[in-house]
Amino acid sequence: MADIYDVVIIGGGPGGYNCAIRAGQLGLKTAIVESRGKLGGTCLNVGCIPSKALLHASEMFEAAKTTFPAMGVIVGEPKLDLAVMQKQKAEAVDGLTKGVEFLMKKNKVTYLKGKGRFAGAGKVEVTGENGVETLATKNIVIATGSEPMGLPGVTIDEKQIVSSTGALALEKVPGKLIVIGGGVIGLELGSVWRRLGAEVTVVEYLDRILPTNDGEVSKQFQRILAKQGFAFELSTKVTGVEKKGGKLAVTVEPAAGGDKRTLDADIVLVAIGRKPYTEGLGLETVGIQTDKRGFIVNDHWETTAPGVYVIGDVTHGPMLAHKAEEEGANVAQIIAGKWGHMNPDIIPGVVYTKPEVASVGKTEEELKAAGVTYKVGKFPFMANSRARTNHETDGFVKILEDAATSRVVGAHIIGVGAGEMIGEICVAMEFGASAEDIARTCHAHPTMTEAIREAAKGVDGWTMQT
Repeated sequence: MADIYDVVIIGGGPGGYNCAIRAGQLGLKTAIVESRGKLGGTCLNVGCIPSKALLHASEMFEAAKTTFPAMGVIVGEPKLDLAVMQKQKAEAVDGLTKGVEFLMKKNKVTYLKGKGRFAGAGKVEVTGENGVETLATKNIVIATGSEPMGLPGVTIDEKQIVSSTGALALEKVPGKLIVIGGGVIGLELGSVWRRLGAEVTVVEYLDRILPTNDGEVSKQFQRILAKQGFAFELSTKVTGVEKKGGKLAVTVEPAAGGDKRTLDADIVLVAIGRKPYTEGLGLETVGIQTDKRGFIVNDHWETTAPGVYVIGDVTHGPMLAHKAEEEGANVAQIIAGKWGHMNPDIIPGVVYTKPEVASVGKTEEELKAAGVTYKVGKFPFMANSRARTNHETDGFVKILEDAATSRVVGAHIIGVGAGEMIGEICVAMEFGASAEDIARTCHAHPTMTEAIREAAKGVDGWTMQT
């Protein structure tokens, strides 16, 4: 063992590398350990970033076929070069991963390529390109993230039966794609391949897609996706997938039980969620146990072991990169003896389809279950001038205000650019704003964000709507 580190971070995803950068900025002697060979974690390498590259490219491909002619732009029938589309995706990922590695050097963070595990209190064993070495440290941050959840009876081979990783790397457009799971990952990747020509069927165990979102949002979003060509099998479970002569036979039955049916597919995407990754981490050497779902419990990011912290997907809370980033920076602050705080009620979530779905705070269902009296303001993009001129009128803005406190406690948007617009409401909620505060704030005209202002006006009944 060489010098003693102030902090060693196991995992180089968004939580880990943000923790490392902030720790370096604060003058802490810091090391980060990553087994993938590239920093950025699932998000940057096989998740958030490559999926957005394909989503954007596929949107442009479809726009050239549909939106352009409607606006008088005639370019002829577009042709797909999937190899080039995949190449530009890979180039974006490569440039960003190199950028993160540069930030390690800039902030004097030691980056070790290898698999890290606990070797007792204050010790991290790294098995990698330099063999096996042990780091001595005052603090350890667990930032190992998550991995795709499997489905009994379905073996993922990343060729025909794929997780999100394989779905991002297909070499040809499938004729028929079956997506198991109606959550964010399945709908985003299903959108990519539908726009590029696949027939997409979503099989969801529950009775609606996006089951954790506001119910009204889920219902309208499903109608929008159905208009785009998605097919849905709701309240349905998959019991097996069999390979037959180069095709796949997917056996399904009602979630409540009933007769089995078989659906044909070229590719099956298993997107039923993710689970925390702790395999081989050596948690037992420091007395840390996971809960029954595999998560590491935390109290303000501190584990049950002294000097050991946990952030990101491997602990409780939404499995979102930006949540992990905030946690990582805050833990670095705490280790350095400074403040560290994050409001768990104001973490936005976005589905990057077209239109996008964005949300923050409580849903109507959650407020009703908690017995909260609330007021609702809504405004459709069909009545928004910018949306009309852009031919992007699907969706609406909904704002929820606690009637007792006059504070905005939730907001939900379906619309083009919803992921960008939700930030305004996050800031408003952090400052304890009422709907009237948003409504009395001047917004530029004509913009999509005027729909937020009008929805805020609607909470108190003075929206402008024809």
